Amino acid sequence: MPEGDSIRRAATRLHAVLAGRELTRSDLRVPRFATADLTGRVTLDVTPRGKHLLTRLEGGLTLHSHLRMDGAWRVFASGEKWRGGPEYEIRAVLGTADHTAVGYRLPVLELIRTAEEDRAVGHLGPDVLGPDWDPGRAAANLLAAPERPLGEALLDQRNLAGIGNIYKAELCFLARVTPWTPVGALPGENLPRLASAAHRLLAANCGDEPGHRRNTTGIRRRGQELFVYGRHHRPCLRCGTPVREAPQDDRPTYWCPRCQTGPTP
Repeated sequence: MPEGDSIRRAATRLHAVLAGRELTRSDLRVPRFATADLTGRVTLDVTPRGKHLLTRLEGGLTLHSHLRMDGAWRVFASGEKWRGGPEYEIRAVLGTADHTAVGYRLPVLELIRTAEEDRAVGHLGPDVLGPDWDPGRAAANLLAAPERPLGEALLDQRNLAGIGNIYKAELCFLARVTPWTPVGALPGENLPRLASAAHRLLAANCGDEPGHRRNTTGIRRRGQELFVYGRHHRPCLRCGTPVREAPQDDRPTYWCPRCQTGPTP
């Protein structure tokens, strides 16, 4: 599931093969931009912003994409067979003399003026992995609606950008409260700590080594990489109590009924 760490890894891979190189192939397979031709332009950089990707091109253009639940960018060497899904799921192709970047199942793909990027990402709060990261500001944003459940507030990208459903569950576990706990019920010093923990967890999972698996526990044993996410009916890694699951805002949400206090569905 793409979250801030996944997006940063994708940006790193794309930047490595596209930045500073001229595009020799361009194919945007969405109706609005199907006739756009980017060939001949040099890619300046590929920058992540929360869960968004900004591929900046010379001439003042930016290709903005968002992966949402199952989108992906794949990178292939010239002549290598593309793997990532059937042909009809491809939404973008950017090629250089040596590599081709292929975007599969991209629900958001638009070509905008670089000077107008704020139209696409200006609403976002501080990026957990970005140069604008500020845990104090993130905490203040969360506390702006003290009655709101913490899990929902963490997923609101206007508060802090980059948190998804996995890190939401893991951060609530580390804070020892359920995702339905009102933000204002947390002691004042806990919110900046929670924001700082978000940064530490995502930063620790930005590695792109082969076989990388997201890890929040520090345990390298398969199946024990996450404290509660995806562990419905399995024992909590801290106390052994079976982890519970219920929907929150139409998303599966996990918590330990012993380690985490607060309201539940």
